[in-house]
Amino acid sequence: MTKEQFRNERLYQTTMSRVKNLLNQGIISKEEYGQIDTIFRNKYHPILGSLLFDIDLIQTE
Repeated sequence: MTKEQFRNERLYQTTMSRVKNLLNQGIISKEEYGQIDTIFRNKYHPILGSLLFDIDLIQTE
């Protein structure tokens, strides 16, 4: 992994962690979360984030 790939991965993971907090607080919906994820996936092209794409990381109660 190059420095740029690492930087992009870190930015994607950090961003999505904050977005997930918004989801958990009920500020945004699952649909909005998905839209935001798509936007930042296209912006940062995460490597690990792409590996986790098919796994539902949103836990609902």
